[in-house]
Amino acid sequence: MSYQKELLRFTTAGSVDDGKSTLIGRLLYDSKSIFQDQLEAVETSSKNKGFDYIDLSLLTDGLKSEREQGITIDVAYRYFETPKRKFIIADTPGHVQYTRNMITGASTANLAIILIDARKGILEQTHRHSFIASLLGIPHLIVCINKMDLVEYNQDNFNSIVHEYKAFSSKLNVKDIRFIPISALKGCNVVDKSDNMPWYEGGTLLHELENIHISSDQNHIDCRLPIDTVIRPHREGYQDFRGYAGKIAGGVFKPGDKVQILPSGFNSTIDKIFVGENEISEAFSPMSITLTLNDDIDISRGDMIVRENNLPEVSQKINVMLNWMNDKPLQVNQKFILKHTAQEIKCILTDILYEININTLHRDESISTLKLNSIGRVSLKLAKAIYYDKYNLNRTTGSIILIDPLTNETVGAGMIAS
Repeated sequence: MSYQKELLRFTTAGSVDDGKSTLIGRLLYDSKSIFQDQLEAVETSSKNKGFDYIDLSLLTDGLKSEREQGITIDVAYRYFETPKRKFIIADTPGHVQYTRNMITGASTANLAIILIDARKGILEQTHRHSFIASLLGIPHLIVCINKMDLVEYNQDNFNSIVHEYKAFSSKLNVKDIRFIPISALKGCNVVDKSDNMPWYEGGTLLHELENIHISSDQNHIDCRLPIDTVIRPHREGYQDFRGYAGKIAGGVFKPGDKVQILPSGFNSTIDKIFVGENEISEAFSPMSITLTLNDDIDISRGDMIVRENNLPEVSQKINVMLNWMNDKPLQVNQKFILKHTAQEIKCILTDILYEININTLHRDESISTLKLNSIGRVSLKLAKAIYYDKYNLNRTTGSIILIDPLTNETVGAGMIAS
């Protein structure tokens, strides 16, 4: 029996210059996940800059402007694996104006690493990124207090930041939060245990990443298969083949299961399930599959296959926790294209209910607009009903994005609340 390594997706977050790119570079370097030519290029670039050390942040800062300014602007994805697990890292920017990029990187993550500079402590961006991670339903946070070498590895400094963060995070919807004192530049407690902090008895960052439990994070109860495309091969041996392909958003599907197709409401039974051309006996989220049914039913992109006794909610009016991503302020009565799973639907913003104060997490109900990077609760009226789950139950069927119909820009990302 072949062993399939579990994949962990995680993102970094924190304020500017907290060391996110350096941390990822250190993870890749110390876990021996860098090709020799990459390492030589980074060594050469570091020498050209006059550094007496290898600038590991260059492994993720790929844009020319990032290398020149020493900051992260775009989202950089890196892959590596250890004997225990596979990893996909999203290195996201810390600047306020690039918050939308941070949301992009965090939207599919199982875990978020929140970096805090040991000298500066908790800043506004720490609050902002932690709150966004909570809103996005990321179930695990690892708070890394970085640059401990610059505070002489002081335990009181670490404990003070942990105490302050715990007080703030008690208002967040995250149950699993862990704290690690590190120095990304020196490699302390990243991959290898540090002798400079004998008072810290926990595991290294890599140890936590390898062993944190994520298999129960997926929704394996509510069966949801949004249809991306209908497959009709029209070749010898497959003339009558009609397959419905998509990425499972929740639940477990097996041949013989009774299902219902939305929005038509027709019922059928699953005949076969395929991954590529290989027939399988069971499929679950987040697998991408093609299935066939025992009945000929008109199904198209944007429809959803569910269990007949486990239906999602259906409505033309939804309330959404929205992160506004456009320079122009959000106004009531603005019109958008709403993208939900594989559907695109016209909608109008009917109300802005409140804005969240990032520092206090209090609601400001006096506002009439949302500005760039603001987060608030809004009401939307759709041209037709969608079938959805609340975001805290399903991150795929509970999320939407708003698109400006004139410019085709993505201007907002939201989590359906009701």
